[in-house]
Amino acid sequence: MAKMILICGPQAVGKMTVGQQLAKITKLKFMHNHETIDLPLRFFDYNSEPRRRLTDSFREQIITEVAKSNLEGMIFTLVFAFDSEDDWNWVNHVKDIFESNDGEFYLVELETTLEERLARNKTENRLKEKPTKRDIEFSEKDILSSIDKYRMNSYPGEVESHYKNYIRIDNTNLSPEKTAKIIKEKFNL
Repeated sequence: MAKMILICGPQAVGKMTVGQQLAKITKLKFMHNHETIDLPLRFFDYNSEPRRRLTDSFREQIITEVAKSNLEGMIFTLVFAFDSEDDWNWVNHVKDIFESNDGEFYLVELETTLEERLARNKTENRLKEKPTKRDIEFSEKDILSSIDKYRMNSYPGEVESHYKNYIRIDNTNLSPEKTAKIIKEKFNL
């Protein structure tokens, strides 16, 4: 029975780094969302329909195959706009894929201060793993402009009514290793 650990939160909150650490201490495979974005970007503009279709297709196929497999499961990261019906529908779709294959779905929400996010936006690991974030000026503007456009952290009690396997962690002052350990222990991974 495969498990899906979906780590969500605003840009530069630490989703990828926490996911990498969680993969190290479990048997779960890890893929961050930019891996499905960056490959099509070699060919198509970010806002183009072909790039969106390819990104969605890659995610759907990989998630479905893992859910059907004998693997322990996977960890995936996502900027989840809690005020977007499309985002709720996508997360529910992923949950349904795993549960319809007798798997389990877990949602981890990370939060931190804006100042910490802006500092993390420049870390070596982030810039190494995410080519589109190497333009620091652009990525900082994206972080700042998204604050007014989307609600990337949930309201108290909003998520618990939808997902039984859920945890919200303020990781402002926690290392990625400590955050991953909290997730592993909470969900007995």
